[in-house]
Amino acid sequence: MLLGAYPRRRYGVRAAPPPLRRPWPYVLSVLVTYVCYCALFSADATVVVIVRRAPPGERRLQKKSVSCVLPFDEKMEEEERDPAAAGSRSSSSSSSAKFGNKELPSALIVGVKKGGTRAVLEFIRIHPDVRAVGTETHFFDRNHERGLDWYRSLMPRTLEGQISMEKTPSYFVTAEAPRRIAAMSRHTRLIVVVRDPVTRAISDYTQTLTKSPHLPSFQELAFRNQGLGSVDASWNAIRIGLYALHLERWLSHFPLQQIHFVSGERLVSDPAGELGRLQDFLGLKRIVTDKHFYFNRTKGFPCLKKPESGASPRCLGKTKGRTHVAIDRWAIQRLRDFYRPHNVRFYQMVGQDFRWE
Repeated sequence: MLLGAYPRRRYGVRAAPPPLRRPWPYVLSVLVTYVCYCALFSADATVVVIVRRAPPGERRLQKKSVSCVLPFDEKMEEEERDPAAAGSRSSSSSSSAKFGNKELPSALIVGVKKGGTRAVLEFIRIHPDVRAVGTETHFFDRNHERGLDWYRSLMPRTLEGQISMEKTPSYFVTAEAPRRIAAMSRHTRLIVVVRDPVTRAISDYTQTLTKSPHLPSFQELAFRNQGLGSVDASWNAIRIGLYALHLERWLSHFPLQQIHFVSGERLVSDPAGELGRLQDFLGLKRIVTDKHFYFNRTKGFPCLKKPESGASPRCLGKTKGRTHVAIDRWAIQRLRDFYRPHNVRFYQMVGQDFRWE
């Protein structure tokens, strides 16, 4: 019979091995580290520590069982996998009560390009009851085939009493957009930011020129026959400004009372007034007021004041408020003559005079 590693006692009986030293400092260190990890990454975590003492005479070191119970993790993962399930989950559940649900937007900024839509979005989203998507989703013009569940998944979570919102200014000139939005909900509130169509066209061209510096001149694009003929309304920068033409499509799906028009000019001269009227339209308490704004003379545009939280003042990006390219006065006058009857018709349709002269 082979001898073991330990010496035999008398009469051939093997001696018991020396008792193991319990590495309590090591185990305690691991335990504390794990508990801190759980507390750090989940403020709502419940840390359960189970320690079973070894019964008398048992030589083996017993393991500690430590677990972090994260009550919302599984629900949040399920919502991310299935946005439709998130939207239909009851608001009375603990997950919904804390994080809110992803709902389809109840308000949309649908236009117009270079009218001031980004400013309106940034100004209104400081209201505590407004949650907005920061980027343009282009769902109703480019991504409609992805379906409403995909669209819902892009929305921010909202609590009861909050409204979700997104802006894509190309919706206003997209023929299919009014019908598609109405199919989602006929109760959607629509916001249209309009601006003097001549100034808007020049701003549109200025932005395009920064991306494509070899473009023909503004006059060549705006007028037929090398700038000598009539206004070319097929050029997108000109066509967008035919507001009455585009509004007709929207009024076939939505009543005028459900569409709010923001003046791009008044947004610069009186941002608090325009935001006050917008809050009324959305059924919100007037929280965004003149105390939130100051006029930045360098940009020539209002900015948000420094909040009490200590963050920096918020101005729109460097692409906003850029200097427009110089346009001959005769070209501007011909464009004003072209737009005048269209503007008058638009004033009559919406019941207000924007004074674009």
